[in-house]
Amino acid sequence: MKTALFVCALVSASAIPGSIQAQTTQQNAVPPQTAVATSAKPATTTTPVATPTAPVAAPVEPVSTKIVPGSRVFIVPMDGFESYMAAAIAKKKVPLVPVADKEHADYVITGTSVDKKAGWAKIVFMGNIHSDNAASVTMTDVKTGAIVFAYAVDKKSTMHGQQTTAEACAKHLKGHIEGKE
Repeated sequence: MKTALFVCALVSASAIPGSIQAQTTQQNAVPPQTAVATSAKPATTTTPVATPTAPVAAPVEPVSTKIVPGSRVFIVPMDGFESYMAAAIAKKKVPLVPVADKEHADYVITGTSVDKKAGWAKIVFMGNIHSDNAASVTMTDVKTGAIVFAYAVDKKSTMHGQQTTAEACAKHLKGHIEGKE
């Protein structure tokens, strides 16, 4: 409602100078054709009323999920699983350099690992002492915040639980870097 009144006020204010100018030209005894031309001039040069426009969104550039070989990676502490993950990166020859300080890293690996030991019934009745293990890792680009790699694995009856799942994660990470996955 206030916007409509504001617009009317602008229109009436812009009409007033034209009528004053037209009266002034008539007082100075200017011929009627000139008076019409001068009164038409202010109408064409009136200030346009500002209309609200929607903000223009900046074009969004796609973020690359390509991992650059030789990049530095920080592995966040994950209840001991970070040691298995660092060892697996070295064992599987993943082209990344683990660093001890997050400020020096290009990427950050976070994740979880769950180790479920074999219960007494599984050991007694099946003779299986191996545990089940599950892990998930996520690798994030420090500069863009984009998730560049994510993997989850669930291994049943593993002899070396966390080591096995860390090596599976490292193997798939290497495949992603080399473009095989």
